[in-house]
Amino acid sequence: MSWRKQQLQHCIAVIRLSMPQTSARDLTTVIRLSAGESNGGVSTETGENELDASEALIYQDGNLVSGSLEALTQHLVPTPDYYPERTYIFAFLLSSRLFIKPHELLEEVCKQCRLQMKLTEDRQDKAAEGRLGSHIVQLISEWTEVFAYDFRDDRMLKHLKDITQRCSIINENQRKTVGQIMQTLVRKLSVLDKYEHVLTKINANLTDRLRVLKTNPHAIQKDILNVCNDPVVMAQQLTHIEMERISHIGPEEFVQSFVSKDVAEWDERTLFQDMKKTSNLEAYVEWFNRLSYMVATEICMVRHAASRRPVKKKHRARVIEFFIDVARECFNIGNFNSLMAIIAGLNMSPVARLKKTWSKVDTCKFDVLEHQMDPTSNFSNYRASLMAALHRAAGAHSNRERIVIPFFSLMVKDIYFLNETCSNKLPNGHVRFEKFWQLARQVTSFCTWQQVECPFERHRKVLNYLLTAPVFYEDSLHLVSFDCEGPENHLEKERFKTLKSQLLDQ
Repeated sequence: MSWRKQQLQHCIAVIRLSMPQTSARDLTTVIRLSAGESNGGVSTETGENELDASEALIYQDGNLVSGSLEALTQHLVPTPDYYPERTYIFAFLLSSRLFIKPHELLEEVCKQCRLQMKLTEDRQDKAAEGRLGSHIVQLISEWTEVFAYDFRDDRMLKHLKDITQRCSIINENQRKTVGQIMQTLVRKLSVLDKYEHVLTKINANLTDRLRVLKTNPHAIQKDILNVCNDPVVMAQQLTHIEMERISHIGPEEFVQSFVSKDVAEWDERTLFQDMKKTSNLEAYVEWFNRLSYMVATEICMVRHAASRRPVKKKHRARVIEFFIDVARECFNIGNFNSLMAIIAGLNMSPVARLKKTWSKVDTCKFDVLEHQMDPTSNFSNYRASLMAALHRAAGAHSNRERIVIPFFSLMVKDIYFLNETCSNKLPNGHVRFEKFWQLARQVTSFCTWQQVECPFERHRKVLNYLLTAPVFYEDSLHLVSFDCEGPENHLEKERFKTLKSQLLDQ
């Protein structure tokens, strides 16, 4: 494993959240709410400077629960004798973008850091200057490591270069560290650029292949069993794709999707310039949809390898059973996202209506998998299985045992629900930081799962097919399904008639 990846793993590992406590800051008024105090009584601890309660950080039972944005920002700024807890750094950098743009936050942090530098310089305390420079560089290191995508913004890079140059001047020992930070950041952003470029090429290729598929289905459509007939290998290759896709999702993308409605006052130009893209998150969601439709397409389009004649239903049934076996292997691996995508594909109307084909399928294993992913009781069965996978991963001795790939859409839904059911601010204008501890906990778990390297051998032929095989969607898929088994009732006959008419009109 590369040095950079080891460092990133370490950085993520130390920010696991368990309702973290944050120590009081120098020069900051701290109001602590005691659980034993009635009528909302408060006791106040005051530092050297007296601040209004509205500018304070509020604690309850030792935990930071709220504060003004200004106080929370000040709490992020290191001094010669203070460095914020890593749990706080992660939670604040993750959620602060709901109130302030990252480049504005970094500008304010740099401003406060320069003030601290001036204070230590005036005191002519070289030791304090050295500690301050070290702390500032450490903060920048954590920001660039975990939220590297923030620095695709030129304004962020400008502030970054300014503050790191100042730190290198006051503490020459930091020059090497600063150089390593910049190299790591450039490398990470370069990898992201290449990944997004590959996605663009894949999507363009898919568009061309789908056009060919619609005009001449047999020209490029293969039988998936001829590509790979081993469900274990197929599940492992799906896991490769899943782990690559999740590895490029920035933690801030979960929060960024909430920003648009919270900053309605921004003009269009500002929105375009300042809103963090969520393209990697969206690409992962799109992968789930693609896999679901690919399963349905493969079942409805399956053909004999050397013939264009429709196959017998028992061969189509074998393809269904193959995907059921792949889904079971995904479950065993801990790849719940591919598992759910396959189940969704098997339950799509164009596949579910193939009653004659399903009559030849042994559905016992499928019934068990559907039970595991049953959406009733807020997916309680799946959540129990996920907890079991997490327990296994916690005591793992190999990457194989550490794999946890959650049902991603449900995870996003949980985060969205947390955001929607709890306001970001209290009536007094304070930021509701309790909420952001919870949000950070959920995202931190995902960050931990991202760091696992896929241990399985790569089969390029299978991977290429999974990523580039054309798939049918909606109407086209229904038409192919009716070719497999003709419409049986009045509703299906009317649907088939409408689809054929639309096809002729194109």
